[in-house]
Amino acid sequence: MPSLSERWKALQERVAAVCARCGRDPSTIRIVAVSKGVSPERITEAYALGLRDFGENYWQEARAKLEVLPHDIRWHFIGHLQTNKVKYVVGRFALIQVVDRVSLLQEIRRVAIRQQRVQPVLIEVRLAEVEGRAGVSLSDAPMLIEKTLEAEGVSLQGLMGVAPYTDDERTIRAAFQRLRRLYEHLPTPNRLWLSMGMSHDFEIAIEEGSNMLRLGTALFGERL
Repeated sequence: MPSLSERWKALQERVAAVCARCGRDPSTIRIVAVSKGVSPERITEAYALGLRDFGENYWQEARAKLEVLPHDIRWHFIGHLQTNKVKYVVGRFALIQVVDRVSLLQEIRRVAIRQQRVQPVLIEVRLAEVEGRAGVSLSDAPMLIEKTLEAEGVSLQGLMGVAPYTDDERTIRAAFQRLRRLYEHLPTPNRLWLSMGMSHDFEIAIEEGSNMLRLGTALFGERL
């Protein structure tokens, strides 16, 4: 069983290799360590290796971690966000990556204005028509983008998507290409992050323009 430091070194080497193939600078790729189901002790170990971005899926799990872990960690909310949990998440997470409906946007806006802050967000776009899959549809995404751009208290910083879970590279690549095309239509100041690519497909994502990867299993191993 490789150690966390060995996994991290191997990941960095894989990112560097794919960047070399497609003429990109590895330093422009932000890695978010998906820490769902990972203990604060393991996150502390990853922090000691230099990771500063961590992604959580559930507020109930994240709450205890935020209280005990270093305050310069940039937390990302990457799971389905219920509107009744928004009041806990706004202001505590550097980036909410999962805005996928107007009701959620409106609640983030309301809480952010009340807190007198601006909350950075990504719009999550659904790239696979799978039952239960989160994300706004590609056809409805322009409407949600427009509303987010207009929303006070919210800063749109880009898009997020999850490719179909398949071994068919062409299907994965096509999904990432659709998200990239949509991203390229955002106003220039709002094209900060194109968050696509997970442990099983991040090399394809880099080739297709991703600059933010969400990596859990590849870094921490399989969760029990």
